[in-house]
This record gives sequence, structure tokens and C-alpha cells, in this order.
Amino acid sequence: MTSIQIATTDDQLRACYPVMVQLRTHLESQAFVIQAQRQMQCGYQLAYLSNSEGVCSVAGFRISESLSWGRFLYVDDLITDAQMRSQNYGHQLLDWLIQYARQQDCAQLHLDSGLQRLDAHRFYQREGLQISSYHFVLKL
Repeated sequence: MTSIQIATTDDQLRACYPVMVQLRTHLESQAFVIQAQRQMQCGYQLAYLSNSEGVCSVAGFRISESLSWGRFLYVDDLITDAQMRSQNYGHQLLDWLIQYARQQDCAQLHLDSGLQRLDAHRFYQREGLQISSYHFVLKL
């Protein structure tokens, strides 16, 4: 049996770290908790899917608005534990995010995905997401 919750405590954030670090490999455990707490003060939320064995998938997201998209849910992070892939956990969490976005009166769901994440791109396209733009960056 799986459940999806939003992390609100340090213990819940720490439980999500072993999965999140598979995507955000530069983060140390304590730095992740501190960064997530700081982002939560600005609207970031961390949803996680767990089963009897622990956390299987995590998704960091925020609700925002823009002139181009209206009200939208933006997915910052979405990862399923490498040992637990192909067991429907990513689908369940993405479906939860879509339903949550609808409940929050969002018109769209958006996410960016690194060019190297080809397996993730196939997953997103199977789930009905479309590649709609390029994302440009300038490091300062």
C-alpha cells in the first residue's frame, strides 16, 4: 500500500533525502534539509510517495502565476528511487501532482528536465506531457 504526503517536518525531509540525492547529487543531507526549509518559506512543497519499505518517489513543486501561463504548478524536482522504478510510483506521484494542481485552480503543470535525462523524457511523454519550449540559462 502506498501513500502520498507533503513533507512538513525535518524527519520527513531527511527520509526523502536518499531519493532526492539521486537527482540532486550535489546536496549533502543536512544542506538539503536547510535548503528545503528555506524554499518552503517561499512556497516550495515536497510531496513524497512511500510504501512499507520507505520513500519511493519525491516531487518538489510550487504554485505560481505568470502572464504567459496564468496560475500553474511548477515541478522543481521529480525522482523515483532507482531501485523502485517501473513499479508505477512515478506515475502515481505525477498523477497526484496533476490532481493537486487542479484542486489549486491551476491552468497548467510545468517542469524542466535536463537534456541528459532521456529516460525521464520518455516517461513524461508517456504521461502526456509535451516538449513546449527551450530553457536558457546564464550562470552569473
